[in-house]
Amino acid sequence: MKLPPSPTLTAVRWTRKHLLGLEDLSKEEIVAILDTADSFSEISRRDRKKVPALTGKIVFNLFFENSTRTRTSFSLAAKRLSADTQDFTASVSSLSKGETFIDTAKNIEAMGADVMVVRHPTPGAPHLLSRHVEASIINAGDGSHEHPTQGLLDLMTIRKKKGTIAGLTVALVGDISHSRVARSNIWGLTKLGAKVILCGPPTLVPRSLEGLGCEVAYHLDEVLPRCDVVNVLRIQFERAAGGSFPSIAEYSHFYGMNQRRVELARPDLLLLAPGPINRGVELTPEVADGPNSAILDQVANGLAVRMAVLYLVSGRKDAPSPLSESFS
Repeated sequence: MKLPPSPTLTAVRWTRKHLLGLEDLSKEEIVAILDTADSFSEISRRDRKKVPALTGKIVFNLFFENSTRTRTSFSLAAKRLSADTQDFTASVSSLSKGETFIDTAKNIEAMGADVMVVRHPTPGAPHLLSRHVEASIINAGDGSHEHPTQGLLDLMTIRKKKGTIAGLTVALVGDISHSRVARSNIWGLTKLGAKVILCGPPTLVPRSLEGLGCEVAYHLDEVLPRCDVVNVLRIQFERAAGGSFPSIAEYSHFYGMNQRRVELARPDLLLLAPGPINRGVELTPEVADGPNSAILDQVANGLAVRMAVLYLVSGRKDAPSPLSESFS
């Protein structure tokens, strides 16, 4: 059965080969990705959750840091588009024998890789790789710099739940200094017209971040009544953030989202968390699983966003809509 073409997808004219961050995207490009992702959401509601849009393409996941959601989501997104996929694990690769990051990528490209999804602990690593290989590069998180697809799925979740992003007040709460998710959210939200409040301990939310067009606050209870959305960020213990406050209990007391704080906010408060969540630290279980939470919606929207990004950077942007394609 063939479905009618999607006007959203066929209208998109995408010119970028890579997705390295949201900082260098225009408002129109961000909206184009979100519109394309909205169209891809339909695939997940089908009995047969697969289209031949990227048949013949090869997607490599190059992850130099641990990941569950992002890696699995990209793999599943590529498979739903009928691309061939291959995972790369740094600990069992030739990197352990002294091979360079770039040489590793060039060898993978020689095997026919069309797209490389790259996560690396060093900020700028995907940008460097994009200058040395012909394959398309998608940044899946580079140190504390950016995590563009997480930012996009957060934007998609807000837009679907609230109907718009322009005019909303969105608080990013927690470890802003070390968070790549925070930076991608800041770029995306401000470009789409939201007011962004950064809230957390002074050691994790430097006043200099006001230069990004955000309000900086240190008292969560004071800003909550103004917020339409709260995005609760994980403490980046692996990046030495744990030494930035006296104890986990104290952090949770001042910045943890609990039921009392939900009641301080507007009744329609939307609560997000990029995960993995530390229950009892950044938010309590009843809040994480409560009616204001859209955490699982974020996961579902992440799959659609990554399908959209893979489709757009793969060079299929001028092809017929994949939603009108069907296996015989």
